[in-house]
Amino acid sequence: MPTEKIDAIRNQESLLDWTAQVIEDAEVGDLSDDALSTAREAFKQKNSPRIPAGEIDAWSDGDFLRHLGLLTKRGMTRAAILLLGKPESAYLLNPHLAEMTWRLMDEERVYEHFSIPFILTTTELYRRIRNYKLRLVPPGELIQREVEKYDQRTVLEALHNCIAHQDYSQHSRVAVMEYPDRLVFVSQGSFFEGTPDEYALEGHMPKHYRNATLVTAMTALNMIDHLGYGIERMNHSQAKRYLPLPEYDLSDPSEVKLTIWGSVVDEAYTSLLMSRSDLPFDEVMALDRVQKGRPVSDKVLRRLRKKRLVEGRRPHLRVSASVAEATGTKVDYLDERGQSAEYCFALINDLLVTSGPSPRGDIDNLVFPHLPAGLDDRQKTNRVDYLLKKMRWDGRIKSVRVDGKRMWSIA
Repeated sequence: MPTEKIDAIRNQESLLDWTAQVIEDAEVGDLSDDALSTAREAFKQKNSPRIPAGEIDAWSDGDFLRHLGLLTKRGMTRAAILLLGKPESAYLLNPHLAEMTWRLMDEERVYEHFSIPFILTTTELYRRIRNYKLRLVPPGELIQREVEKYDQRTVLEALHNCIAHQDYSQHSRVAVMEYPDRLVFVSQGSFFEGTPDEYALEGHMPKHYRNATLVTAMTALNMIDHLGYGIERMNHSQAKRYLPLPEYDLSDPSEVKLTIWGSVVDEAYTSLLMSRSDLPFDEVMALDRVQKGRPVSDKVLRRLRKKRLVEGRRPHLRVSASVAEATGTKVDYLDERGQSAEYCFALINDLLVTSGPSPRGDIDNLVFPHLPAGLDDRQKTNRVDYLLKKMRWDGRIKSVRVDGKRMWSIA
């Protein structure tokens, strides 16, 4: 689609703020008490230097909503229902869909829908995501560093951005797809202003919003950043945890697709970030593109070559292995220590979700290679016994009989 036409569509959208439109039949009673309470606390934290907490507590619900711009003289806005509405009040938005869907991308097709109020249900969706510790060992060191697979603030930032900038006139839901190594967020509507790199590198501040009323309220409730720093913050959070940077796919002009990685893509890249905390962020972004096979500008590539951070020739560039080679002790150390219990729990869970009820032998074959190398087979069997008992006590798995054989299954 020509750039001029996309810009024209965006300008038209900015003039027709869907979330600002009033719902004639809506009233304060259609809002969730829990959502209103959570919103008040968030508003007090956001405005503590400016408005005394006691003054905010004294406001009626109507006064509070007016301060958020969610209630006007004409009535309750759609944004109010999206953020604070009771689940049973979603019909007020018909035929527009106010829903998020989490889906585990495996053969079982596990999924769950989350309705309004979004101020509460975004956290509920986050809790469905499997988030365990990753163990990384810096080059030349024997002390591991543990980082969460996904940073909670980053996930919620991505999810809140989807809600804030979704084109609700497309009658579609926000989708979060969880793969073993990444999360993919999909929302309807074009990337409204600028490019992701402009926000990540240049601190771009948007001049327009598709859903200005919703964005203003979410900013007042500290759910998103009004000045466009959210993308920059997500990028730096991933880099500080030595993981691949967020990746936007804008190939379809009618939707935005964002990938948040929860695994190492290229060990050389991760090792480089762990050993070189002084790298300018534009070089970190360029190295991230190299590890993913994405194009890099000539100017930045010359700098990377001068610092000997990349090897090879286009289109087969790669992050220099010189740092990764210095981690010769890494594999030995991990073999000696083995993976964490959380990692083994996740392996067992993924096996049972993907393959269904499984015999003990299959679980042993999967987990044994990730246990400490110093354990003999009897000790490894005892370790798996403990893992299975712990998961059963936690209500995550159960023992079943299939054709007379004992199997383990998701509870």
